[in-house]
Amino acid sequence: MSDLAWMAWTWQTGLFFAAIASLLLVMTLLAIYRPETERVGVLRIPTTRGDRLFISLLGSAFIHLAWLGLVGPDLWWASALSLLYAAAVFRYV
Repeated sequence: MSDLAWMAWTWQTGLFFAAIASLLLVMTLLAIYRPETERVGVLRIPTTRGDRLFISLLGSAFIHLAWLGLVGPDLWWASALSLLYAAAVFRYV
């Protein structure tokens, strides 16, 4: 276990990566059982579920970084805002 000590993993970091892995698993299963069709939203480009997941993850990273820089280290509100952002991306993009 000392080989991984340089990574400084916490349970929060492990939970984050487990959530990302779970999202990828769910998206894979959805792609298998309900094939994707591209749709055009407010960005006026065809996007799939995977594209919208990437856009929502990227935007959530920026929301969290901006929150850290402007508000401080309490990220619960930033996470709630990121969930709302992701719901909007999956609905309208």
